[in-house]
Amino acid sequence: MYNLATNLERNADFRGNDTALIFNDEKLNFRTLNEMVNAIAYHLCEIGIKPDDKVAISCPNMPAFVIGYYAIQKVGAVTVPLNIMLKGPEVAYHLNDSDAVAIISFQGNSALPSGEYCFEGFKQTPLCQHFISIESGSGDPLPEGAHSFNQWLTSGSTHFEAVYRKAEDTCVILYTSGTTGRAKGAELSQSNMLCNAQACQALTNQKGSDVSIAILPLFHTFGQSLIMNTSILSGSALVLIPRFIPKNVFQQMYKHKVTHMAGVPTMFMGLLAFAEKHGSAELDEIADNLKVAISGGASMPVEILKQFEDKLKVPVIEGYGLSESSPVAAFNHLEYERKPGSIGQPLPGVAMKVVDDKGEEVPRGKEGELLIRGHNVMKGYYQKPEETAKTVVNGWLHTGDIVRMDDEGYVYVVDRLKEVIIRGGFNIYPRDIEETFMTHPDIQMIAVIGVPHKTYGEEAKAFVVLKENATTTAKELVAWGKERLADYKYPRLIDIAEELPMTATGKILKRLLK
Repeated sequence: MYNLATNLERNADFRGNDTALIFNDEKLNFRTLNEMVNAIAYHLCEIGIKPDDKVAISCPNMPAFVIGYYAIQKVGAVTVPLNIMLKGPEVAYHLNDSDAVAIISFQGNSALPSGEYCFEGFKQTPLCQHFISIESGSGDPLPEGAHSFNQWLTSGSTHFEAVYRKAEDTCVILYTSGTTGRAKGAELSQSNMLCNAQACQALTNQKGSDVSIAILPLFHTFGQSLIMNTSILSGSALVLIPRFIPKNVFQQMYKHKVTHMAGVPTMFMGLLAFAEKHGSAELDEIADNLKVAISGGASMPVEILKQFEDKLKVPVIEGYGLSESSPVAAFNHLEYERKPGSIGQPLPGVAMKVVDDKGEEVPRGKEGELLIRGHNVMKGYYQKPEETAKTVVNGWLHTGDIVRMDDEGYVYVVDRLKEVIIRGGFNIYPRDIEETFMTHPDIQMIAVIGVPHKTYGEEAKAFVVLKENATTTAKELVAWGKERLADYKYPRLIDIAEELPMTATGKILKRLLK
């Protein structure tokens, strides 16, 4: 039987009193968590959600995300996680593109009115018929016609068997993108997600007695598979952190004796900087409890890795993945030698090869594009067969990353073929920004590139050519972009130029801008 929710059901049956989730120091055991999931699943069925229906969810790291995610799985539907920072038009695009028939959305607050953004997008999506609001406790009324997630939790049946799914049935649709066109939904099967969680559990040696911490957003593929699904599979407790603040993270790690953590390099930098500046009386005990720290999302500077290991007395394991590979594809295995700067070796059951621009495999030590094949490769991009055919060829996933592989099979990322910008672990795709800014009445032309950034690794920078007689300033354009794009995405750096370098055929030469 292939259904991620059966992992939760098993733990609810055999170790129901053990802690499953910790949020704001309150604990939820596996039996209660499963009953809450059942209540939401019951109501989803009641409003007509069927197997294979697409249901979006937008929620920060809190119990409601886990409950909603697994409830969607229980009914046999497909989970479509959305970044909580998406604005209304962006939400509408994702709902329309995924054919979502319902959305579960956190109400949000004045600092992050995600509920307003989601409802705005919902109203622009005729196919999406149901808006389910997770109330924030602010007392604000629900949008007109919305269902109350909180009321659903306290009513309906707490008994619900997970719907039988086949290995190839779609489990989740995770949105990613390329340098051409808009965001694409990577369609991942039940087998993709289950095998990835099992591999992550084995590689990190996670057991039911362990405690992991979610400082990565669970709507992101990294946090979702490596943290949430792996914790539910292994039966370990999961500490939920809705917002990354180093002081709070250390406090929770100390209080709940965290053994496993995962983050992007900027998070490790933030924790290290806090520890060095403020110190911590509890740091030694945190170090004693911590067994494994995992880094991904971008390359970890070797010096930061060494400093963190010295400070926390824990091995920092680097891995590699992308939404199209469920996501983990390579890992520095604990039982083998770790090579700083390397993303390690392929997961068991996953093959990798390095090819030149003709598709021919290159000798070890030579640079080329990384190709992946195995149980983790996506079914394809949802309803985009042409895009899928370009990316998955004869079973091999073309990553667009330039790597080299040493004689022992360790892989090192050198550069990217794609123009994706990775800011603090979040992918930013220049085309998304460019298309948005081309709707500005004063802009004639725009090109977006990534530039180095000390804290975030990379930052988006836009080069803009204004229309004749336009007087818009760079500062005004930054503010305009902030209103229309997710906070991690809008360009903080904008240069107004008289012209952009181009080829004879009119293609902008971004390499010269860099």
